[in-house]
Amino acid sequence: MKTIPYHVVLFPDGNRRWAKEKGLPALKGHWEGYKNLLKFCRWCQKRGVKVITAFGFSTENWDRSKREVSYLMKLLERGISDKSHIKDLQKYKVKVKIIGQKKRLPESLQKAITRIEALTKNNNELQLNLAISYGGRWDIVQAVQQIVRKKIPSPKITEELITNHLSTAGLPDPDLIIRPGRERRLSNFVLWQGAYSELYFCEKYWPAFTEKDLDEAIREYAQRNRRFGQ
Repeated sequence: MKTIPYHVVLFPDGNRRWAKEKGLPALKGHWEGYKNLLKFCRWCQKRGVKVITAFGFSTENWDRSKREVSYLMKLLERGISDKSHIKDLQKYKVKVKIIGQKKRLPESLQKAITRIEALTKNNNELQLNLAISYGGRWDIVQAVQQIVRKKIPSPKITEELITNHLSTAGLPDPDLIIRPGRERRLSNFVLWQGAYSELYFCEKYWPAFTEKDLDEAIREYAQRNRRFGQ
């Protein structure tokens, strides 16, 4: 593969539907999806991807049942606090950054986020952005709010300025957006950043997504002619 995307966005979608089709509890689907995300990071890293931005929990997900939201919060906290996972992050030099409404999260999860970001801040082989309580519209609004607070005059407000105030500031825009789960939409994720990203949709649910499926996504990406509107 001659062309490898630098920045990949992942929608790990279809966990609940995968579990339902197998006669399993929805929460089991989330757990299998989480384990597959860990594998996905290694697959991408082996192929030379440098940044992954994965949708973990959206601003709309707060409307789900209290039981499911509570489970997801605990799952996210467990994932970024587990000693074996942290060991792997350090071994493979993965930097973790959480993007989204951190203040809205349980206090214990906020503390776990602070710890994992501090522990991995100097890692430089792969950056994993995990979006928790994140929405693309929220990201744009909070960027504008920052600009307003700085009292920057309107003639100086540019696309570059807004980009530099988003949650992903300092990173290149995504090259490839991968969405398993049979849905074909952006679902309020990286709306600004993904303006010219290549989109790849997979009919499999996320827990069933394999390394071969990633290769197929990258293969198709490599065959596309990215003109960026020119």
